[in-house]
Amino acid sequence: MPPINQENFEYDLVVIGGGSGGLACAKEAVKHGAKVAVLDFVTPSPKGTKWGLGGTCVNVGCIPKKLMHQAALLGEGIHEAVSYGWKVDKENVKLDWNVLRQSVENHIKSVNWVTRVDLRDKKVEYINGLGYFKDNHTVVAVLKNKTEKVLTTKHVVIAVGGRPRYPDIPGALEYGVTSDDIFSLPNEPGKTLVVGASYIALECAGFLNAFGYDTTVMVRSIFLRGFDQQMAELVAGALGEKGVKFITKTVPSSIEKTEDGRLLVRYASAEDQSGADTYDTVLFAIGRKALTDDLQLNSAGVKLAPGSHKIAVDDEERTNVENIFAVGDVLEGKPELTPVAIHAGRLLARRLYGGETQKMDYIDVATTIFTPTEYGCVGLSEEAAIAKFGDDNVEVYHAYYKPTEFFIPQKSVRYCYLKAIAFASGDQKVLGLHYVGPVAGEVIQGFAAAVKSGLTIKTLLNTVGIHPTTAEEFTRLSITKRSGFDPTPATCCS
Repeated sequence: MPPINQENFEYDLVVIGGGSGGLACAKEAVKHGAKVAVLDFVTPSPKGTKWGLGGTCVNVGCIPKKLMHQAALLGEGIHEAVSYGWKVDKENVKLDWNVLRQSVENHIKSVNWVTRVDLRDKKVEYINGLGYFKDNHTVVAVLKNKTEKVLTTKHVVIAVGGRPRYPDIPGALEYGVTSDDIFSLPNEPGKTLVVGASYIALECAGFLNAFGYDTTVMVRSIFLRGFDQQMAELVAGALGEKGVKFITKTVPSSIEKTEDGRLLVRYASAEDQSGADTYDTVLFAIGRKALTDDLQLNSAGVKLAPGSHKIAVDDEERTNVENIFAVGDVLEGKPELTPVAIHAGRLLARRLYGGETQKMDYIDVATTIFTPTEYGCVGLSEEAAIAKFGDDNVEVYHAYYKPTEFFIPQKSVRYCYLKAIAFASGDQKVLGLHYVGPVAGEVIQGFAAAVKSGLTIKTLLNTVGIHPTTAEEFTRLSITKRSGFDPTPATCCS
């Protein structure tokens, strides 16, 4: 296949950022004949944590999080096994943090290696350097030895993602950690304060508590901002039932190290009440900041979204500069999810070099929060649906349910709940599905395709469920919130 560009550029495409979205775009572009380079460089966290090629998801995000979540579920399962007849010495069941950490790190390193080999095999040039713009067709890579490599290119894709924020309080950078650090802590976390109520905060609190560490979550305002708030409260309630403690309407004001090496956290509440407590670890999960500061975007003429560190793009991921695009978490107003970045990156490459026209559809993207009691959702929240269409035009079907596997170990079913949000008239097209309970990600993934295809309540209730599963509960929804009837079933088959 002949070269894509006819201008005097060294590359057809330079991708700044070696995370999921950038790598997907680069590899897809090469498939269609483009000459591609990928720049990736990890600036160590304030704690000194750094990692290899692959971005946040592989190194300090989805993958280590899911592995630690699985470790937490296994610990819970060991105790439940006794009720099913397994001979287990429950008193001596204990997690070895160092073994878990090393196992997770070994897996991540293997993925780093496979990712690098894959780029080589696909003939994507990998440059371990921090990229910035000299102009809209020139990208400079600052290498590890501080020398610079200049690359000229027809197109550029910005895929730098983001990093965790720290609060502007004394001691935060010096003594706090974030999700960049928690999965590779050299010592046990011990008594931990998690600051924030994001999905990252609650997921980390969930597995740390399950591992046996005294865990407290400090919440400034609401749980899981941007998610359905009824479901968010259920997730928090399930965490509380399992032992996670909460300090609400409160923010930390300072952190200092005590003589015995622990961390003294002072805090203040919305009611002007102050307090303090000591912890072994303070984990900040208060949001993320897009890594656009180092890009020197002004040199290329790229504009940030107003009042943001993120980049505004059109419906083809193009910035205000014709030849510069962006994908992934760096985008303003788009879901910060790995599969979103991957799909958008591939579609972008196909449009640029494969002659295709399909655009990324950011609507009805499913996701799951991997707290011990999981929460999966797709589509609109109840609040968003009512705000968009009006209360009279929205019907909410809901139910509590009892997972069969919960009966023998007598696990709490208090927070096992699901709902379908739909138009109130006609075939009642489904606007959103929400589920709190076991294996939420596996449940919601299948229904996400149905919602994407225009699922209606009529179709949902005409679907025969697989019994006994928790996913079948969506096919049995018959009670609406508007009716006022009790959504609690009498048995597993009622």
